[in-house]
Amino acid sequence: MTFILTTPLYYVNDKAHLGSTYTTLACDTLARFHRLEGRDVLFITGVDEHGQKIQRTAEAKGVTPQTHCDEISNEYLQLWENWQITNDRFIRTTNIAHKELVEEFFNKVHASGDIYVGHQKGWYCVGCEEYKDVHQEDTKPSCPIHLKNLEWRDEENLFFRLSRYQAQIEELIIRKDFILPINRRNEVKNFVAQGLNDFSISRVNVPWGIPVPNYQGHTFYVWFDALLGYLSASLDDGGSNKISRLSKVGWPASVHVIGKDILRFHAVYWPAMLLSAGLSVPQRVYGHGFLTREGNKMGKSLGNVIDPEILLEKYGNDPVRWYLLRDIEFGQDGDFQVQRFTDLVNNDLANTIGNMLNRTCSMSRKWFNNSIPEVVIDSTRDNIMASTAIETINNVRANYNILNFQAVSEQILSLAKKANVFLNDKAPWKLIKEEDNTQNVSEIIYSILETSRIVGILLQPLVPNLSKRILIQLSYDEEIVNWETHLLWGILEPGKQLPVPEPVIPKIDLPETI
Repeated sequence: MTFILTTPLYYVNDKAHLGSTYTTLACDTLARFHRLEGRDVLFITGVDEHGQKIQRTAEAKGVTPQTHCDEISNEYLQLWENWQITNDRFIRTTNIAHKELVEEFFNKVHASGDIYVGHQKGWYCVGCEEYKDVHQEDTKPSCPIHLKNLEWRDEENLFFRLSRYQAQIEELIIRKDFILPINRRNEVKNFVAQGLNDFSISRVNVPWGIPVPNYQGHTFYVWFDALLGYLSASLDDGGSNKISRLSKVGWPASVHVIGKDILRFHAVYWPAMLLSAGLSVPQRVYGHGFLTREGNKMGKSLGNVIDPEILLEKYGNDPVRWYLLRDIEFGQDGDFQVQRFTDLVNNDLANTIGNMLNRTCSMSRKWFNNSIPEVVIDSTRDNIMASTAIETINNVRANYNILNFQAVSEQILSLAKKANVFLNDKAPWKLIKEEDNTQNVSEIIYSILETSRIVGILLQPLVPNLSKRILIQLSYDEEIVNWETHLLWGILEPGKQLPVPEPVIPKIDLPETI
């Protein structure tokens, strides 16, 4: 069974920011994990290219909307390549095949009797591409997210009968595994309990969009169009893009990973649309939190936006991945703190993990002919490091599976810390002075080297480059496609030559600016 994983389709009004990079790094980590678990993974990302905001942005730049979309979409593609994102598909909603699918989907929903012509009026945020609830006495309301004045709209729209799916959505959202984390589930339950209202799926006077078949002057509301990108991408395997083929390519999605601001669209509107078209709903929707910087919301006007390209160029992939996924509980809001970033990378990766590896490799080379000690592996299975490593393996795999990247990081780090304590307690540098202790020392050193190997493998989804450098330093050159046979104690080959140790990750200096 295919594990289908998606990021949101990012809106191309502007280039990618740290928030979209955070989501994509988390999804990349999850995709890498499931591949290592032996699953067939389809990792989807892409861009949402229609709507009034994009139309206005292009007009302000003096270019066509398509030219603007091409420019920003290519920037996303290049950024994800630079971050070594392992997505299998990248969907653009301006693709012809996507347009054809949107039309087919609309015809199915229309045939279900769930589309009607109505009138929509209210306060609209172009940035969010949605109507906002506003107090009647508020005559100049603004969007709490974009901090810009809302626009009054009064127009004919096509509506989707969301209210018809009240009971089915209520039944869906009480499933414990459908919406995570639990606080997001409670938000949606409270929203649905107020009663679902039909919602608009078209706009008039917005030419930059997919025309609605048989409704002149109407283009699809950007959200109706964008959500269907998950289906288009799933079908983008060289075969037909007909909806009837979805089950053959692995639909439904295993998990949609999104920001909490678009949870309602994915956990309520999207399942109802799929039900109307006779399709399976996603298995899980995971809504993560927002990022702030030093306790403040990031914004161009505040001058505190962190450019992911600059962050990558200055510090590299692994330090940023480690900090974002280790320090921030995935699902909750997080604060990017420069001092904390520096401290965690240096203390966790360079000191705890890096020093454990380097000093043990150095001792092994010095005392055992530049090699891994010759030991009877069974003699090391009863020591505390072997049992601790096996316990860590089980816990880490379980936490990767539920997107608890913070727990994954802490458990791997804890294993490295226990290895350092074990090494200090045993003090092999003292024992080696007595020839009778050679076998005991060889078992101590082997145990730490083997623990380092397991640490390196467990880090592979999270910080893949660091993982590779750790394993190279241990002369562990096995290709790891499925890690089941590698996450066992006693795999490191006794007697194998070790290279001269080098720092696997450099320490970083506290930056003046990012």
